[in-house]
Amino acid sequence: MISNYRVSCNVEDMDLVTIHSYLSSSYWAKHIPIATMEKAINNSLCFGIFTHAGEQVAFARMVTDSATFAYLADVFVLEDHRGLGLSKWLMEEVLKHPQLQGLRRMALATRDAHGLYEKFGFRALTSPGTFMELHQPNVYE
Repeated sequence: MISNYRVSCNVEDMDLVTIHSYLSSSYWAKHIPIATMEKAINNSLCFGIFTHAGEQVAFARMVTDSATFAYLADVFVLEDHRGLGLSKWLMEEVLKHPQLQGLRRMALATRDAHGLYEKFGFRALTSPGTFMELHQPNVYE
């Protein structure tokens, strides 16, 4: 726990305006419609870090079947709150969540945060030749 902050998995706590503002300008979800983002949040296991005043400053969501697989997505910490260890704390909270225990595989995609995720055991694909994707990077435009 980091003083002056709290973590919540309660979807009702998530600040859709803050989350949408960040994600809609991110490299991975640029121009995402708020309705699409809200649907994704409602169908995922979400994590938020909040100040004690209630301001959301970080977010992550896991898309999961809660039995075999989970995909980590939409992780961010607002710039004014970086450098405090919040991203590490967020990952600790995600990985210890009871719904995410005993899974065969967790996956994620990142362009610039490999160092963070490696601290938690994530590695490059062991067999990249077995993975395929249907990628539509401009779907929101």
